Amino acid sequence: MATRVVTTHLPADLARKLDVLAGRLDRPRGWLVKEAVEAYVGLAEERDRETRAALDEVAAGRVLEHAEVAAWADSLTTARRRRKRAG
Repeated sequence: MATRVVTTHLPADLARKLDVLAGRLDRPRGWLVKEAVEAYVGLAEERDRETRAALDEVAAGRVLEHAEVAAWADSLTTARRRRKRAG
């Protein structure tokens, strides 16, 4: 796999934490940074996919009115209270 060098500046406190974690895990700092960036990018990509899918739903008119959602949320609380009283 081809790689590229990417340089960044970290706050000193964060760099110290990275050093401590690398020592504890017996891993190089670069490995930890790669893992962290992979995780962050993965989450950001997933968030983007989910946002685009939600916007497609809205564009297609598949939406709920606020009152419907509020009533559903209230019903959850009411059902929970009933279960507590019955239990």
